[in-house]
Amino acid sequence: MILKGKVWKFGSNIDTDVIIPGRYLRTFNPDDLSAHVMEGERPDFTSKVQKGDIIVGDWNFGCGSSREQATIAIKNAGVDAVVAKSFARIFYRNAINIGLPVIIADIDVNEGDVLDIDLKSGIIRNLTTDKSFKIKEFKDFLLNILLDGGLVNHYINNIK
Repeated sequence: MILKGKVWKFGSNIDTDVIIPGRYLRTFNPDDLSAHVMEGERPDFTSKVQKGDIIVGDWNFGCGSSREQATIAIKNAGVDAVVAKSFARIFYRNAINIGLPVIIADIDVNEGDVLDIDLKSGIIRNLTTDKSFKIKEFKDFLLNILLDGGLVNHYINNIK
């Protein structure tokens, strides 16, 4: 699985209320949720993010409540992966469950850089600066869930 996209850079402690503010949780419609993703941190994010883009955070990305809508909003907005130095555990698992790659890595990037992420080899290449970074490898069962597009698809694909 190879991902390629433009970087949107965020800081530490990006909590789920910043990712999808609580006032929008009256719906489970992914389109309604993604219309407000990251609004708490960057109000113009949804008008500028493009399919395949990559969010890069610092420490403790996805902290706060366990709301599943945070990962759904990010994925439905077109973001293909989130890279951060660390993730809140429940956010990490919610992301894997819906097939959103969450990658633990300390990478040197700038907003707007273009990244190439190879989940199988465990390498992120910054195509803008020609730097490469090793990521924390996924356990095989987690990588298989991601490759199948999430936990439900993984289950369906393997009930033979």
